[in-house]
Amino acid sequence: MKQSIPFTRDLVFVGGGHTHALVLRSWGMNPLPGVRLTVINPGPTAPYSGMLPGFVAGHYTRDELDIDLVKLARFAGARLIAGKASAIDPVAKTITVPDRPPVAYDVAAIDVGITSEMPRLAGFTENGIPAKPLGVFASRWDAYRETATAPKVAVIGGGVAGAELAMAMAYALRKKSPEVSLIDRGEVLDGFDAPARNRLMAALEELNVTLVEHADVVEVLADAVRLSDGTLVASDFTTGAAGARPHDWVSDIGLDLHDGFLTVGPTLETSDPNVFAVGDCAHLSHDPRPKAGVFAVREAPYLFDNLRARLSGGKMRHYHPQKDYLKLISLGGKEALAEKLGTARRGAMLWKWKNHIDRKFMTQFDTLPHMQQPLPIRAADGVKDAIGFAPLCGGCGAKVGRDALQNALSKLPESHRSDVSRLAGDDAAILSMGDTRQVLTTDHLSAVTDDPVTMAKITTTHALGDVWAMGADPQAAVLSLTLPRMTSDLQQRTVSEITQTVAQQLKDAGATLAGGHTTMGDGMTIGLSVTGLCERDPITLVGAKPGDVLVLTKPIGSGTILAADMQRRARGEDVLACHHTMMMSQANIAHLLRGASVMTDVTGFGLAGHLAGLCAASGVGATVRLSDVPLMNGALNLAEEGIRSTIYPDNRKDPRITAPDTSHAALMFDPQTCGGLLAAVNTQLAEDLAANHKVWIIGDVVDGSGVTFS
Repeated sequence: MKQSIPFTRDLVFVGGGHTHALVLRSWGMNPLPGVRLTVINPGPTAPYSGMLPGFVAGHYTRDELDIDLVKLARFAGARLIAGKASAIDPVAKTITVPDRPPVAYDVAAIDVGITSEMPRLAGFTENGIPAKPLGVFASRWDAYRETATAPKVAVIGGGVAGAELAMAMAYALRKKSPEVSLIDRGEVLDGFDAPARNRLMAALEELNVTLVEHADVVEVLADAVRLSDGTLVASDFTTGAAGARPHDWVSDIGLDLHDGFLTVGPTLETSDPNVFAVGDCAHLSHDPRPKAGVFAVREAPYLFDNLRARLSGGKMRHYHPQKDYLKLISLGGKEALAEKLGTARRGAMLWKWKNHIDRKFMTQFDTLPHMQQPLPIRAADGVKDAIGFAPLCGGCGAKVGRDALQNALSKLPESHRSDVSRLAGDDAAILSMGDTRQVLTTDHLSAVTDDPVTMAKITTTHALGDVWAMGADPQAAVLSLTLPRMTSDLQQRTVSEITQTVAQQLKDAGATLAGGHTTMGDGMTIGLSVTGLCERDPITLVGAKPGDVLVLTKPIGSGTILAADMQRRARGEDVLACHHTMMMSQANIAHLLRGASVMTDVTGFGLAGHLAGLCAASGVGATVRLSDVPLMNGALNLAEEGIRSTIYPDNRKDPRITAPDTSHAALMFDPQTCGGLLAAVNTQLAEDLAANHKVWIIGDVVDGSGVTFS
């Protein structure tokens, strides 16, 4: 059997800036075999700076502004770590990201942009909003634009970035009679030649932007900006666009710097040949250029080639930026100014040109090509049907159907041991040792993400589900780990990340990691065998009675979202939110539900299947109100697009369940990974939990049999 090429080197991108985004796209189309690629970024998206003024003015939506790094990383075959790098150790070759083990690298590239934070300006940290990083600014502006009734805005910094923002803000708020002030310690736009400056000054005047020049800002208040002469400039939304400064942690790496920016040469390497830097966080020592996105875009092919050369022994290319470049500046409305070599023009056609350029740049990330390997010309009958039209799901979506498992278990001989009872379903048992009762369960998951830490958290939470559902306290676990083929160094890095994470998750749940076993295979799977201790009678599937109320502790939809993620059809924000929900511990709510009549965790058979199993064991029926079942963000839209998890067809054909043929109802059969707890409780407990905790009342236990969704 042909084996995949093993991973031998770790390449880590710190930041999702324009250069890295373009390199990720190129990497997906032409990866370097043997390289494991990782992207570290604070969130699921990277805003495109070229469209920021248009977004502020209201010409673009937030989705149009953002590059979806989750989809892009999936295309590139990269693992995405959703976190903010806070340090790099070039000696140990590790990157620090809070709340996880250090990330090791062989080669790293940094593209984290700049910040316009003003920590030394009194009150700015509390009351100001830096224009960069763009993501935080965009979110705050979006909320302000919608809610402000008598807007008063101030922009500190009268360069081109500040002027663009001031004009965009004035245009966006024009129907609310805004007060927009542009403050500079010198003269506004003094870096431009007269033709361009005169046109920009006219545009500012047309939008009633007040210029506050030769002004030293000494304090930012909640409702004003205080100047050194005591003047107060009214503002309840103050942003900083005065120059650019590097992120503080970049200066602490220990590499050569220029005014705090990482010094790079023509190959884009820093003073450490294994660390590259691009975009605004880097200083081109061989040919200094201003901070502008055009240089970041043009660095991309050079970085792509030079990273491959560093990792495989090839020849480096030299990047030499152009001396001058075309500047297209938004003027608030759908009008722009073009400037190059001292010549300036203004007009609506120039905005259309800029809009065309910006949308073309973003379209390349929205229309990523499909790079799937074709099937062999000849293959056995049934291969195409077995493979299906979409990639195999991970998590519980990759499990075999209920019938296959139940049929196999039904043929097992009766247990001859009186101290072993299988009371909780197909995957857990109760072991009796005198007065001590111990829950024993096991579960393993194929990867839903290539990030070992996130996957370890998901698997641990998932494996603890049966223990919590039975009202037991987690005790110990043994790890079973399969890794894709990789060198011993990468094995050590990956196993260390996983074991440290699992051990901490178990510790937080009151349990301990007792040991583990490893092997290598085609992909990553993580499994845990877990024990728990019951101080009282375990909660099983038997005991629900008519009149009980059904409650659920987590929203559903993970199977659909993860299936869509595999096909690059889910929004990155929804994918990371899904991961977050899956990783949420159920320890506290499980303790509050120990008075339940019955309880189970919702996993591979979906809400409908697990509820049907509960009803069958208890000899009752159930009704569920579809409108009361909580859904994960994005799940319903994806279901309406026809997205279904691999195991969905098996779940849907359960004859015990009646449900309408709608996309909403389809989610009731969606396999859940780390799903919530489903319990039947008395009315009082249900109402108390719904009022004081994140628990949803979704239906009732009734006489009869079967489950009805309506």
